Order: sequence, then C-alpha cells, then structure tokens
Amino acid sequence: MHVRGWVAGAWPTRRSRAFDIALALTLATFDSIFLWFADQMFWLPPPVVSVCSAVLGLALVVRRLHPVGLTVFMVVFGTITGAGVFAALVILYSLAAYTTSRRTVVVLAVTAYVAGLAFPSPTSNTESFLAQSIFGIAFVAVPVLLGLYMGARKQLIASLQERTARLEREQHLLAERARGEERTRIAREMHDVVANRISVMVVHAGALKAIAVRDPARAAETASVIGDMGRQALEELRHVIGVLRQGENALPQEAVTLAHVRELVDQSGAAGLRVDLMIRGEERPMPVAVGRTVYRLVQEALTNVHKHAGAADTRVDLGLLPEAIEVEIANEPSTAPPEHRLPSGGNGLVGLRERVTALGGSFDAGPRKGGYAVRARIPLPAS
Repeated sequence: MHVRGWVAGAWPTRRSRAFDIALALTLATFDSIFLWFADQMFWLPPPVVSVCSAVLGLALVVRRLHPVGLTVFMVVFGTITGAGVFAALVILYSLAAYTTSRRTVVVLAVTAYVAGLAFPSPTSNTESFLAQSIFGIAFVAVPVLLGLYMGARKQLIASLQERTARLEREQHLLAERARGEERTRIAREMHDVVANRISVMVVHAGALKAIAVRDPARAAETASVIGDMGRQALEELRHVIGVLRQGENALPQEAVTLAHVRELVDQSGAAGLRVDLMIRGEERPMPVAVGRTVYRLVQEALTNVHKHAGAADTRVDLGLLPEAIEVEIANEPSTAPPEHRLPSGGNGLVGLRERVTALGGSFDAGPRKGGYAVRARIPLPAS
C-alpha cells in the first residue's frame, strides 16, 4: 500500500509514469554513450563519467516527486563527476515546473550556474571566462524559464478547472434551491385549489345531508353550489397543471376582482357560516398578484373557520387604500364544535405569509378575544 501511494504521488496518470520511465532510460543511455566517446573534457576517465551519467539519468524517475532533491543531487554529483548533459537540462526544467517556491528555484538555479563556473572542465582553459559565463547562463536559464512557464500554465489550468467545478457545484445548489422553491409553490397552489375548495364542499355536503328530506329546495340549491365549486376547483387545478407544463407566463391569468371575493363569501354563507363583508374605500381593479393574494387570504381564513370554529360569526374587512390593501378576517368564539372532521395540514398560514411577504407586505395571525384573526397589509405597486 505504501509503494502504491508513492507511485500515485509521483505519477498522477499511467501515461506520465510511462513517459518519465522512458525519458529516464533514454537520457541515461544517450548521455552515457555521448560522454563515453567525448574528448577528455572531465577529470575522471570517460567510462566512469559515462556510468555516472547513466546514474544521473536514471534518477529522473523522481523528477516530479522530488525536484529539489534531484537538483541538489545533480549539482553535487554532476559537478564532481562531470556527469550528465541533457539530463541536467531536464532536471533544471523539472525544478522550475514542479517546485511551488520560486525562491527555491532561483537559489538552486544560481547555485548550479556558480558551480559550473567554479568547477570547470580540464579543457575550459581554451575558452574565455566570458564565453563560459554566457554559455552557463544559456544552459541554466533556458530550461528554468521554460519550466517556470509550464508550471504557471499548469497552475492556471488547475485553477480554471477548480473554478469550473466550483461553478458547477454552485449551479447545482441553485438548481436544487429553485426546485425546492418550485415544489413549495406547487404545494401552496395545490393546497389552495384542493384543500380549501374541497373542505368547503365537504361542509356543503354535510349540510345537504341534513336538509335533504325536510327542505328539498334548499338541498337542490346546496347541490348546485357544490357543483359550481367543483367546477371552479377543476378549472383552477387545470390552470396549475398548465403552468407546470408550459411555464408561469405561458397561460393568461384572470385578474381577481372584488366580485370574486363576494362570491367566495357567499359560498361560505351558503354553507351555514355567518359572514359579514365590509369594504372600505373606492373599489378599483387590483394588480393580478395582489388580487390573487387577497383572494387566497379570504379563502384560507374562511376555510379555517369552517374547520376549527364551526358556525362562529365571522367578519371580512377589506380596506382599499390608495397605497395598499388591508385585509382582516376575524371570527368570534365558537358557540359549538364543528360538525365536520376536516384534516388540517398546518401549512395554510405559512403559505399565506410567504405570499404576502413576497409582495413586500406584512402578515399577522393569532387568537383574539376568544376567536381568531388574520391580518395582512399588501402594498400596491407604483403606477
């Protein structure tokens, strides 16, 4: 396991491992043959220099994992033995490409340059010091600069890949959040369409059962109300499904008027709930989003009265102000428990608060004088 971890750290891919091994074998062979047949350029005999060059070339297998140590070995071992020519170039390149500290790269590159000048070959007396200096600068600077460029390029590519991965993660989180918000919106719409409508229909059905024998005319009227409410529920459900299929803006939305609110109050009154509607201010068309929110406020509040307060007296107060619309639905204490056991999901008021706050309004709901009150203030958009 330790050897496998070392291999993974030295070579990120199989291709890089095969390349480094092939490079080491090639340079070890090439340098050893080249220096075997070279003139007497070093203090040691050519066979010894050739063997030392092979050792230095084979050491290139660790150029990615230990570039600093390999460079120190090259400076000390190569300077003393005169080993390595092309392997030294690759080592200097690897130092600059795979070392994160630029100061270390500069220090070792300068050290290699000074060592080459301080320990010249036996034939260096035929060259001027200026020529040796210029050749040493070219010998060291070219691979180091190339390695710095490739190292910077690799870091740039790695940073871009990391940034791309981070953006993908952020897009995934945004998509998850959008899906969550969409699920919440769909659940709210389905609650408004199904729970509220069907709850009132259940109340009407109970009343129909009670009066079917003694008051056939009123029973027929109640059955007609149930049919109308069922058709309205289907129409709203069809609209919700159409939005899911085609998008929010694909289907026209009918503007809610005060006539719709009056109809809603009349339906609750027909179900046996005593409701008084009070409208203050000048009646005028409401924006689509504001009108639908006002409608849902009255609908949800009256449904909760049916569920929890039975036949308690209820007041719906609408204040049509120039800058906002104020809504209050309050019921008196219940005189008798509700006859219909309607389930409560507990999300209706939460959905109302989300609707109102999304329009920049304020929402409050809670007990009041033994009953319950729902209040909201919805600002009107500037004309």
